[in-house]
Amino acid sequence: MIAHLLTALVAASDGNGGVLLLLGPLAGGGLYYGLWRHYRNTDKSHSFETETKVLAQPITGNDRKVDEIKRTTKTGIDGDNKSSHRQRVQRTP
Repeated sequence: MIAHLLTALVAASDGNGGVLLLLGPLAGGGLYYGLWRHYRNTDKSHSFETETKVLAQPITGNDRKVDEIKRTTKTGIDGDNKSSHRQRVQRTP
């Protein structure tokens, strides 16, 4: 298809090769611009700073002491599951 287009351009230019010389850089520039627009997406990108409304609220909560352990010689935690991999890691459906 491209070969037919090129032969038609050569036939239409009456042997003048200037059309073909211009066709190369124009096609290269068009390809570059098309790829830049495709991967850059400047017209489709989301501007977070101007298009998103974030409401700031005061921090709520409290600090409450739960438990304290002093002078322990145990190296592990009661009920840990570090050796049973299948119990720790579950497949998501």
